Parts: sequence; structure tokens; C-alpha cells
Amino acid sequence: MAKLARLPLFFALEGRRAVVAGDTPAAAWKVELLSAAGAEVEVYASEPCEELLALAADPPRGSIFIHGRAWHAEDIRDAAIAIGACDSEEDALHFSAAARAACVPVNVIDKPKYCDFAFGAIVNRSPLVIGISTDGAAPVFAQAIRAKLEMMIPRGFTEWADAARRWRRQVQISGLSFNGRRRFWQVFTALAMKHPNRAPEQSDYDRLVAETAAEAAAAEQGSVTLVGAGPGDPELLTLRAIRALQSADVILYDDLVSPEILEFARREAKKMLVGNTGNRDEINSLIVGLAKAGRRVVRLRGGNPAVDEETAACRKAGVAVEAVPGITTAQRAVAPVSHDGRLAS
Repeated sequence: MAKLARLPLFFALEGRRAVVAGDTPAAAWKVELLSAAGAEVEVYASEPCEELLALAADPPRGSIFIHGRAWHAEDIRDAAIAIGACDSEEDALHFSAAARAACVPVNVIDKPKYCDFAFGAIVNRSPLVIGISTDGAAPVFAQAIRAKLEMMIPRGFTEWADAARRWRRQVQISGLSFNGRRRFWQVFTALAMKHPNRAPEQSDYDRLVAETAAEAAAAEQGSVTLVGAGPGDPELLTLRAIRALQSADVILYDDLVSPEILEFARREAKKMLVGNTGNRDEINSLIVGLAKAGRRVVRLRGGNPAVDEETAACRKAGVAVEAVPGITTAQRAVAPVSHDGRLAS
């Protein structure tokens, strides 16, 4: 994992008390976010702006109550989160100190040094939610990325994500094995990607469970995918290669593979450097052993995978094996390029 400027987290605020101090439109925007997340928002504002009054009269989700006075330290106690719209550095220091003394996470709007956390640009397909942060360096850049994602992500994903939330418990008690359940969600995701603007139905769930159960034996068996990383540019990985990395349990990679390519893997996947000139017999035994233990193994190489002793070892052991070539430097040179400089599909 490369270093993070901030750790992205998502607060569970439904039914919990949130405190906002301030009477400005900026405070109103934070109140709207907190209410939309289900928090019970208490606002301390001597002269609340029109936006705050309108929100209190018609909250997005959680209740909003306005106290027509300035905040006091005891108001913050037992809150799940505290937001301050403070004009001066002195007020910001006072508010953040009171929140931290009460062990309440605090954000002072537009004053990063007094914040325990930051709000990013948001793409809302709830329960699918994407937060974007530039660590305060370029908010306009974050907004531009949000606009790009808004165009790319179908609004129908809201219904698919909601179906996933409804069906998760059903899948857990369906009798499918761990690998079978993971296969269910892979097929579910493929269906959502294929039909993003069609509302999922119970018949979809029934069909996916039946299909996954029929594939249960195969799901329990391990497999090996030999993936070529091409010339090393992560943008030149094929879609098949990315899917293999995202479904792998174990990734065995050589020292020609860039860290950026490994970022496509699942966070839970075990990544093992086996070198480019290691003991071939040991590597072959490792690959076969992991696959026979039921793992989905990706052997990731710089350049293109060859049909060699690794393939032969898998076939001899009865392990399913396939090769996913990368895009070669020569292919890159002759491939058509779109107006934005990317390879045309």
C-alpha cells in the first residue's frame, strides 16, 4: 500500500447525535449531509440563516433541531461528531479543543489544522457512496473528478447496491460455501455491470443462487491464471487481466512487475514476490500446492506469459490453468489512439 494523505472512512450516523455550531450557509451544507446520513442533528446558531431554517422544516432524513443560541462545551458531550463554522482562529481553537476534550471527532470548516477528519467531494449512489479527497490541496480538482464519475457511474447502481444490501443475509444462509458466496457476488456484479439501469428482481437472486450452486464444485477447486503485465504500464492491462487480479486469493509476481499494477488486486489477496530467476521447481510446487488447497492463484509476470514448465506442472497436477497475455510494446505502437491519448477499445 502506497502512503495515504488521509485514511478514508465512512461514519455510521443513523440515529446518532451530531452537533453543528454556526449559522452560515457552509454550516447548512454540513447539516444537510449529516441529516442525509441519518444523524439527529442539533444546530447551535444565534441567528440561523435561511438555508438552516429551511432544512429544519424539511430535513433530508434525520431530524434537525436548531438551538437559538451559541454553543457551550457541554453541548458537545456524547455527540458522535461535531462540526464548527468558526470565523476566527480563536473560535476554531476553542471549538476543536472542546470537542477533543469530550473525545468527539471534530471538523472546523475551512480550517484543516483544527480538524480530525475532512469532508471530500461525494458521488452518491447510496448505499454505494464514493468520497474523493485531495487532502485540501485542490478542492476544485476533486469536484472535477466527482463530475467525471457522476457521468461514468449509472444512477441505476443505487438499486443494485440496495439489492446487495437486502440479499447479503440471504446469501449468508443460502448454504453456499465461502468460495460459492464469493462467486455469487462476482456473478451479481457482472449482471449489474451488464444491466445497470434495470432494477434487480427477486428472480435475479433465485437464478444467481441456482447458477452458483451448480458451479459449487468448481468454485471449491483452485485455479491458476498466468497474467502478462505487458511493458509495465498499468493502463495497458487487459480487462481480463484486471478481473483475474481482482478475484485472486494469492498473487505470485516477479521483480519486473510495478507496484502500480499490484494496486488492482483485492486488498485481502496475499502478494508474494517470487523473483524472475528463482528456483523453478520451487515456484512450480508453490503454484500447484496453493491451487490444490483451493486458492485462486495469479502468476503475474512482466511481458507475456509463456506456455512453459509452470503451465506443464499445472496440467500434470490436474489444476485448471489459463494464460492472459498483456499488451506488447509492438501492439501499443500500432493500436489506434483516441482523442484523449488512450488506446481505443
